[in-house]
Amino acid sequence: MKRRMLLATLATPALAQEQLLRIIIPFPPGGPADTIARTLERPLRAALGQAVVLDHRSGAGGVVGMEAVARARADGQTVGLGSTGALVIAPHLMARMPYDPLRDLAPVTEVLAVPQLLVVPAAFAAVDVAGLVAMARAAPGSIAYASAGIGSSLHLAAELFRQKAGIEITHVPYRGAAPAITDVVAGRVQMMLGDVTGLLPQVRGGALRALGITAATRFAGLPNVPTIAEAGIEGVISDTFYGVLAPAGVPGPRIAALHAGFLAALAEPETRAALAAQGGTIIGSTPDEFAARLRASSARWAEVIRAGNIRME
Repeated sequence: MKRRMLLATLATPALAQEQLLRIIIPFPPGGPADTIARTLERPLRAALGQAVVLDHRSGAGGVVGMEAVARARADGQTVGLGSTGALVIAPHLMARMPYDPLRDLAPVTEVLAVPQLLVVPAAFAAVDVAGLVAMARAAPGSIAYASAGIGSSLHLAAELFRQKAGIEITHVPYRGAAPAITDVVAGRVQMMLGDVTGLLPQVRGGALRALGITAATRFAGLPNVPTIAEAGIEGVISDTFYGVLAPAGVPGPRIAALHAGFLAALAEPETRAALAAQGGTIIGSTPDEFAARLRASSARWAEVIRAGNIRME
């Protein structure tokens, strides 16, 4: 009997595919996107009544994985967990972008938005944003900031801060957030704007001092850290967002079903607690709301890139 059932499944690959949802994660295992996907996997499986498999396709800051999503069959059985860099920053920096995020991908829902903290080493002279800005103005270019690489969301957040504060600071790009954080903790670089998720342990442990947060409101996990607007610099609103997208052309009813499944997964208290621990805000937007967010963010970062004359090396 089991052999006949197996043969029947193998003989009907379309049916087998319908029972499996593939989530492409455009980053290596162990990072924030992987953690988010693994958190959603169990409740999503229950909500959709489908098996769920995680498929890691890393490279080019998420572009390789999202290209795989854009080129997948438009049957709604493949989605990607995209983030800021590959969706709204890379198109304005890469000479030959392999897909158009606004044309070749169908938004399902934004899952999580993680703001950035402005941090300095614990022993650094500046104890607030005003002090940091005063130091930078007194000696243009003398303060260096670390990022996860040219064109990363952390680079763009710091560039936005630089532009709004009207200061000159020196960019030191790294291959990822982890080595950048290491050098800021060691005092080899003077400042960084990094995702709350990655910086929270060092701030709470006393290795880094948080001067401000790039959100409209304070972060509950660090209630004494002001927003950068409260600290005197308006317009520095930035985050790294994560959202689910399917290939363009997936039928509307399937997009609606996927949206309902992800919202059901996000509604579970255990899931919400795990995602809140990432230091961000759980979103759960509609496809149209997520599409509007992508358009607005793309236009906004395009202007920051143009004003900063940022180029990929």
